Parts: sequence; C-alpha cells; structure tokens
Amino acid sequence: MYKILALLNKLFLPSLTKQRLDVTKAKNWQKALIGYRYFVTTRALG
Repeated sequence: MYKILALLNKLFLPSLTKQRLDVTKAKNWQKALIGYRYFVTTRALG
C-alpha cells in the first residue's frame, strides 16, 4: 500500500528539494508536506 502511495506522491506532489526550499523558512503547509512524504517513503522502504 505504501509503495503505491509513494509512487502517487512522486507523480502528483511538488518536489520541494528541486525548488531549493530552505526548511527553516518553509511555511507550515510545506513542513507538513515534507513530513507526510518522509512518513510514506520510510514505510514504503521498510
């Protein structure tokens, strides 16, 4: 389930690292998106 979700994240959600986003200056929704993607990625790898 998480592998499919990770694939959908990759396809539909913006990559904030390609935009060179500074995490210390990120808005709350961007921090939430980073946390969500981290959670799904770690579950998909495990």
